[in-house]
Amino acid sequence: MTAMVKAEGVHKSFGPTQVLKGIDLEVAPREVFCLIGPSGSGKSTFLRCINHLEKVNAGRLYVDGDLVGYRQKGEKLYELKDSEVALKRRDIGMVFQRFNLFPHMTAIENVMEAPVQVRGEAKAVARARAERLLDRVGLSDKAGSYPTQLSGGQQQRVAIARALAMEPKLMLFDEPTSALDPELVGDVLDVMRGLAEDGMTMIVVTHEMGFAREVGDALVFMDDGVVVESGHPRDVLTDPQHERTKSFLSKVL
Repeated sequence: MTAMVKAEGVHKSFGPTQVLKGIDLEVAPREVFCLIGPSGSGKSTFLRCINHLEKVNAGRLYVDGDLVGYRQKGEKLYELKDSEVALKRRDIGMVFQRFNLFPHMTAIENVMEAPVQVRGEAKAVARARAERLLDRVGLSDKAGSYPTQLSGGQQQRVAIARALAMEPKLMLFDEPTSALDPELVGDVLDVMRGLAEDGMTMIVVTHEMGFAREVGDALVFMDDGVVVESGHPRDVLTDPQHERTKSFLSKVL
């Protein structure tokens, strides 16, 4: 079976600062793959490399068997044009820490926008799907509301519906609950649980250890740009093998 995501020796630097120092990992189809670690460990950067929002400096990244951002000819790699990258990016949904909704559009317009603009979908078709997705995230009654009229948790659920509107085969979540008030976190995690039950392949950068333990199929602890430890979430969280993992978990659990 082809891995949904495969990283081979992925390096990324910003100027002289090495952020990723040779990441190797695989995410299977339908897997919920959780990434944990301290701030600055490279988790979010790695996520952004998967859909080529950041270009890797060395190594290779594959999504569903396709090289991300490049085409290989013989031994050489050639960077894809922006239009080709955008075409592949349509298959990857991304949910950011800060919801990034269009403030001048209602919830349903936010969810409809990409299918209409990017895929040229008829508005009636896009609207029907957007209604279904808002219902799925528990916000059918907020379809006509603007982002400023919604709580942070509601905005994040709209953002998830918007990412799902393109019918992606992979969903990336970059600390989707870290900007939320604690009482709003549960609603967002419930939506993510539902996606996991439906078999969506998900990579989740998170500080929610309970979610990782209950829903995750695999967990990686990153620090200083490398994978320190990986395994089943329950094993890593209850019986970490590395001192660095133990030290980190002692502060967050």
